[in-house]
Amino acid sequence: MDDYLRNSLSTMPLFAGLSEATLGRLSRVAFRRTYAPGMLILLEGAPCESVFFIVTGAVRVYRLSPQGRQQILATLGPGQGFNTAPPFLPEGRTPASVEAIGETTVLAIRQEDFVALARTCADFSWAILQDFAAHLLHLTDLVEDLALRSVRGRLARFLLEQADGAYVTRPWTQDEIAAHLGTVRDVVGRALRSLADAGLLRMERGRIVLLDREGLEAEAGA
Repeated sequence: MDDYLRNSLSTMPLFAGLSEATLGRLSRVAFRRTYAPGMLILLEGAPCESVFFIVTGAVRVYRLSPQGRQQILATLGPGQGFNTAPPFLPEGRTPASVEAIGETTVLAIRQEDFVALARTCADFSWAILQDFAAHLLHLTDLVEDLALRSVRGRLARFLLEQADGAYVTRPWTQDEIAAHLGTVRDVVGRALRSLADAGLLRMERGRIVLLDREGLEAEAGA
């Protein structure tokens, strides 16, 4: 048995409650894959062949409109899974594209092995149900944001989530922000300017500085 696989699985919070027997079965059917930054892991609409759990690195889960506009559904990191729903659906198609953000190592499980584990190991099934619930709550929040909040409110919430203290932690481009917010670059640019004009933030050498967190929180909750 591959000690790397067993150790990687046992340290994932998702699988913390698995019995030794289930963990052993899981480690025997899992295999390791590593993807370079920007590499496409899954393509929306392709037949589901495997499910994946992240060991190191991170991935971006997204869908494209017919016009090519990207909507980011989630950014996932170590311990989180993706493509876990298609094995239980009749059509078994991958619902979204997935791309490695940095160098990313995953443990993959073939669809048939994944379904067999879910059918025969109650503790594994419970772990996957918990994962489904977390994804459902996230997508519910995303739908609420897109349907009920203005771009300005969604932008304020996004900046608060990305900030460490007064500074947004990385130099996001307006195109990247637009993909997260479900809009386009020009609209993001106007929303940033309106928040800056209101004294809530400042653009500083390509970096966003939050000047009024309470004001941004009020915008995010509006």
